[in-house]
Amino acid sequence: MFSKILIANRGEIACRIIRTARAMGIKSVAVYSDADACAQHVLQADEAVHIGGSASRDSYLLSEKVLAAAKQTGAEAIHPGYGFLSENAAFSQLCQDNNLVFIGPPVAAIEAMGSKSAAKQIMEQAGVPLVPGYHGSDQSPATLKAAADEMGYPVLLKAVAGGGGKGMRQVWNSAEFDEALAAAKREALNGFGNDDMLVEKYLTQPRHVEIQVFCDNHGNAVYLFERDCSVQRRHQKVLEEAPAPGMTAELRQAMGEAAVTAAQAIDYRGAGTVEFLLDVDGRFYFMEMNTRLQVEHPVTEMVTGEDLVQWQLLVAAGHSLPKTQQQLTLNGHAVEARIYAEDPDREFLPATGTLAYLRTPAESAHVRVDSGVVEGDEVSVFYDPMIAKLIVWDQDRERAIDRLCHALRDYRIAGLTTNIDYLHRIADSTPFRAADLDTRFIERHSELLTADSDNAGELTTQLGLLAAALAEPATDAAAQPPHSPWQRGDDWRLNYRHQRQTRVELATIEYLISSQTDDSGAIHWHASAGGEPVAAGELRCRRCADTLHVTLNGHRTTATCYDDGQQLTLFNPQGRFTATRLLPDLGDDNSSDSSGGLQAPMNGTVVAQLVEPGSEVAAGTTLLVMEAMKMEHAIKAPSDGAVTEFYYQPGDLVSGGAELLAFCPAQ
Repeated sequence: MFSKILIANRGEIACRIIRTARAMGIKSVAVYSDADACAQHVLQADEAVHIGGSASRDSYLLSEKVLAAAKQTGAEAIHPGYGFLSENAAFSQLCQDNNLVFIGPPVAAIEAMGSKSAAKQIMEQAGVPLVPGYHGSDQSPATLKAAADEMGYPVLLKAVAGGGGKGMRQVWNSAEFDEALAAAKREALNGFGNDDMLVEKYLTQPRHVEIQVFCDNHGNAVYLFERDCSVQRRHQKVLEEAPAPGMTAELRQAMGEAAVTAAQAIDYRGAGTVEFLLDVDGRFYFMEMNTRLQVEHPVTEMVTGEDLVQWQLLVAAGHSLPKTQQQLTLNGHAVEARIYAEDPDREFLPATGTLAYLRTPAESAHVRVDSGVVEGDEVSVFYDPMIAKLIVWDQDRERAIDRLCHALRDYRIAGLTTNIDYLHRIADSTPFRAADLDTRFIERHSELLTADSDNAGELTTQLGLLAAALAEPATDAAAQPPHSPWQRGDDWRLNYRHQRQTRVELATIEYLISSQTDDSGAIHWHASAGGEPVAAGELRCRRCADTLHVTLNGHRTTATCYDDGQQLTLFNPQGRFTATRLLPDLGDDNSSDSSGGLQAPMNGTVVAQLVEPGSEVAAGTTLLVMEAMKMEHAIKAPSDGAVTEFYYQPGDLVSGGAELLAFCPAQ
């Protein structure tokens, strides 16, 4: 067995590998960029080596620097995690050339599956069922479009070297094809250095079911059952579960054996995932094979009781697989939710910022949190905005979903926007509980999954909790003598009943919240908007650190409160809501008029300008494309008009909120 390994990755997967390595008595070496100097994977590893600038292209994607760090520290093997260099055949070859073990498949296997078109040809020869499509070498736009027109729409464009939903576009009709192809090729070239595409018939109601496979150097191969990853947005997985709902023993065996056949066709070694589309008629089709550990591997670990990273290390060190197919068993049900810094209400726009407040659910045999961040860390523009993976397990699917819903309510983050409430709405929705799954789940149920901002009962509760938080601000009790009135933070004043008034903005509406405490300690509050009363009540409140114990109109509840002075974030059983304190208008607003311009939605890089300055465009025309956190964001014309000037050129870094261009609406 190895005595020391280097982990060529960052974040939660690096921390997860370190955890298993330590349990096996193996020392770990981390590598890090400028942005990650104080990251958790750096602090948790036995050693860490700085390898370059913040952008991944200046650090984590530099093979030579990673190899130099391994040699410098005496590491015997390199674990690539997922992403970055994990499916880079050239890097695997460099490891071999430098007498370092690559903890992954052989070079030939990575090359075979690295091109989706070549992979499909291999699978066809091996007898693995395929989705109809064009996988040819002629990459002219005319040929690709002709293939799409011939097979009929909708079709799916996919980068041959892609993964993780990058370089992928659904095309619903011929008129959309050219723009979708250009965007997919741009994203593929930026993400993988290869803009070759394949075109497949797009199945309208398939499930995404993948099989975890493992092979060793002694001719042994097994499948560790399946995961259902159908709940996706932008072709990126949101919720994953194991086993797949409704899976029969016969179908499981058929898909498992097909996955093993696929792995053996390329003489595979180590952990791999064969991804299938499962159609409504029970037929399944090979989609691709990922030659690495998957983000969602914990659900397989939870239902099998196996440590897949340990299996990887054993196989890479020359050992046989720990178990045979007959020894592997399924136990219970597991679900994984990916906690992202993103705004589901703004088309899942990635968010950046500081994790000013972070509380995770208590971990147990039923709840697992895989994360690479702690409170105070920053989610930056340089990397994927995933904060953590929340994994739950129970004896059956219904109870596992209940546990997930409870754990999501106990996951509390303030300082930036997350998808936690959105994940709860998915998990607790009737269609998800009924396992009404396919890859368009989110699109089909978009209205159901949208936050209900018109719920009057919820608004009353939110305003009441805000009144409680405002009436009971945090105080430094240790600095005051016991029972001193000066210790109280409730606007007490001599010979006058104390009261408080605060203007806040909640869900884009401005409210005036007033509260007054009577002699018995009861707080009488009311809220108005636009001069009209909207809610009122009586409450009693006791604050202990960041917890509010509130009795609101006779209903006792508990809420967690985070207050940074400007924003007040409260977490209660209904979810999270944030109110912004509105400061008095002192007449010193010097902001300039920015009408006629278009702003960057977040920090990122300009990758393309699609129109010439001065040219007239129609409303909805894409003017400029930005890339941030490995995703493209199109800046579109808000109306008919013309771009008069671009303020940034392709390759320029842009701060969120910056004016990108000058736009003159048509008269």
